[in-house]
Amino acid sequence: MIWWQTLLLLFSALTALLMLGLPVGFAFLGVNLVGALFYLGGEPGLMQVVRNGVASVTSFSLTPIPFFVLMGEVLFHTGVAMKAIDAFDPLISRVPGRLSVIAIVAGTVFSAISGSTIATTALLGGLLLPQMLKRGYEPGMAMGPIMAIGGVDMLIPPSALTVLLGSLAGISITGLLVAGVLPGLLLSALFVGYIVMRCSLNPALAPRFEQQSVVGWARWRALLLYVTPLVGIFVVVVVAMSAGWATPTESAAIGALATVAVCVAYRSLSWRALLDALRGTAAISGMILFIIIGATTFSQILSFSGGTNGLVTLVRDSGLSAFGVLLVMMAILLVLGCFIDQVSTMLITLPFYMPLVQHYGFDPLWFGVMYLICMQLGLLTPPFGMLLFTMRSVAPPHISTRQIYAAVTPYVVFGMLMLAAVMAVPGLATWLPQWLLAK
Repeated sequence: MIWWQTLLLLFSALTALLMLGLPVGFAFLGVNLVGALFYLGGEPGLMQVVRNGVASVTSFSLTPIPFFVLMGEVLFHTGVAMKAIDAFDPLISRVPGRLSVIAIVAGTVFSAISGSTIATTALLGGLLLPQMLKRGYEPGMAMGPIMAIGGVDMLIPPSALTVLLGSLAGISITGLLVAGVLPGLLLSALFVGYIVMRCSLNPALAPRFEQQSVVGWARWRALLLYVTPLVGIFVVVVVAMSAGWATPTESAAIGALATVAVCVAYRSLSWRALLDALRGTAAISGMILFIIIGATTFSQILSFSGGTNGLVTLVRDSGLSAFGVLLVMMAILLVLGCFIDQVSTMLITLPFYMPLVQHYGFDPLWFGVMYLICMQLGLLTPPFGMLLFTMRSVAPPHISTRQIYAAVTPYVVFGMLMLAAVMAVPGLATWLPQWLLAK
């Protein structure tokens, strides 16, 4: 069978299974079993599928994922994250669009100690959205910042999807985690600037709310008590990795232990909250690891069938420049992000993308950050952006899906601008890891 026929057959079968509503992991498993029979030598191929699955989920490089997820789950179920968000309230009192700015600032801090984009959006949406709508905020100005900062969670460590990308693509996990910090912070700053500018030009978007002025120590007390320790955890995790004092796994374990210790110190950690956090961590981590089982075998089947080499050769011989190939790769990611989830996108594209990255000599960290920005945009783009569904679940019934789509549009534009900036100035992605990880 010709390589393109093999690709067409495999992806058609995969698409059909996904459209039938089968979970991603099971869809890949089904395609892998059939593919192993035809391309890996029948029964020996099936045994190879089993060996690949065991090897993929026992990889030491994947162990940071449950620790990063646990950090966010513990903060969510103990209520400490909400106290940290409330701590910004007295500090941002006279800024136009105050609650929208609080959503960005608090979401950025929460991103630094949470490995789940959905958890960030659900937490901020449940806590801030009702207050913003009650005080007369225009729905777009209320919902947009909450969804936008949820996507930034993918860029700012700790991020489970960043660890997954680094593992599947063979990119340094430590370097990739550090490389996303600067673009993530720049995106947050752009969001704040946009909100302040729009609300200054049109105060009706976010009416001012007269609140009791808080001065002196009382204004800073909550910030020092509830935010400083969380920022400290983020600093410890990043510094431990970048200085070489600890591996990503050890740093993640330190972060998870420190998060639990902080919650104990606040007397917020009950057995019920801990059990709920562990259950949530097991569910999310199990889903990711099960999908990884399908990823490794699927990549091997594509390679043995000649599909990977055939497509890479076709692109290589197309006459496109390296920059042209890069643009096509990013465009494909943006289109896929509109229809399928981020993990599925990784599994489908990385077997083809990484050989091209090596062939054209792209910096892996630079490429990885651009890849993550595309994944972040996929969370926000209609019709199937995951954070759009999350917002739909917490928004009042009178808010239409069309309003949710409109609310997120400006922030998608900023994400595209950041992608273009990183593409034009690779140092935005590579400078910080080069500086911190320099030996």
